[in-house]
Amino acid sequence: MALAQTRTSASPLVMTGAIAGVVAGIVFAMFEMIMAAIMGDGFFMPLRMIGAIVLGEDALMSSYSLVGAAVVGLVVHMLLSAVYGAMFGALVGLVPALAENRTMLIVAATLYGFALWLINFYVVAPMAFEWFGMADSTVQFAAHTFFFGTALGLLMLARSSSSRRAV
Repeated sequence: MALAQTRTSASPLVMTGAIAGVVAGIVFAMFEMIMAAIMGDGFFMPLRMIGAIVLGEDALMSSYSLVGAAVVGLVVHMLLSAVYGAMFGALVGLVPALAENRTMLIVAATLYGFALWLINFYVVAPMAFEWFGMADSTVQFAAHTFFFGTALGLLMLARSSSSRRAV
């Protein structure tokens, strides 16, 4: 019975997390793209790098279709953002203290973003997608930790606050 209650209470949080993940993913992508342009790497290079996960390393080349690489990069990024957001939503559903304490929710989401940075850039990328080593680690730290993680927490907080007001 307790598992069924956990599943039903976590389910809306998983969907909320997925939606918040997509929006946080947009915030993340915009930060990444602006920083890439400022650093002289080209505004669309982050999307090319993400697109190369599916298309292969050729997507990084200027001879490769920018539209093709950017569209695939955007789709992959939004899917990953939704999945990462849903996973955080499930975590919030499993740890009631996170849903009940605004500060804990924001801190947990920020730490979650930090963990994503560590895992994606220091475990997964070196083994499978070495071109991510070209990315500036400070920018990646800020993007994952604050522009995704903190944004995810703030968005989930805003959504849960509006849900409570509606009830």
